[in-house]
Amino acid sequence: MGQIAATFGKTIKEFLRQKTVLFWTIAWPVIWVLIGSFSFTSSTPDDIVSHIRGSVTISMTVFALMTAVMGNLPGNIAADRERGLLSKLKTMPVSPWRDFAGRIIALLAFSSLAVIAVALVGYACGARLTLTMDSAWQSVCFFLLISLASAGIGMIIGTFIKHVHGAIMTGVGITVISAAVSGVITPYASLPTVLQEFARIYPVSSASSSIIFVLVGEEHAGYNPLTPTQTGLTLLITLLLFAAGLTAYSRSCWKKD
Repeated sequence: MGQIAATFGKTIKEFLRQKTVLFWTIAWPVIWVLIGSFSFTSSTPDDIVSHIRGSVTISMTVFALMTAVMGNLPGNIAADRERGLLSKLKTMPVSPWRDFAGRIIALLAFSSLAVIAVALVGYACGARLTLTMDSAWQSVCFFLLISLASAGIGMIIGTFIKHVHGAIMTGVGITVISAAVSGVITPYASLPTVLQEFARIYPVSSASSSIIFVLVGEEHAGYNPLTPTQTGLTLLITLLLFAAGLTAYSRSCWKKD
């Protein structure tokens, strides 16, 4: 636990000290909540505006989580590599699994700030959700799947992109592009058929649609993502991405020279 706590403390301090990280992880999604809440509902009947804003808030919460993990995690790994910290750790009796756990817990704690900020701003803008104990529990589980899938992708990027700026830009680029073409940012119903198929396969967008489905309704999710087949596929691909990222990180970044 000492190694996990040390890695957690180092990682969370690095994130909180960087103003640009705070802006792009927290302020940027908040800005998009404001834009989405008031730009696309001007001609919408009042009785469904709150649901649309709820859907926008969930989408931007997912986007904030993706940015926090896919963008910051690769940069954090690359920074430790450039500083020579990973090389030092490889010569010590340090477990890569505990190092990974400390990084992920720190990222989850940091990204929770973005999630809370986006949710509060969305609520202030008029977003309303159908919250029950069951829907809240299901949403937490799907947010966890989004975090795990994003962490797997982030670990893969951080393993193979060696420099800090390249790792961060690659992570942010994948975040923005995948969010745009999978229905996280663009409504599922507006996507062409081929991208709708991708949205069902990509675990981040599938989990995002599942959260919208349980908290807002099927009309705003675009389809029912809670069928056993769809949910099982989302869980399977999430675990595969997470396992692939963890394996790549532990075998490549911690490989003895």
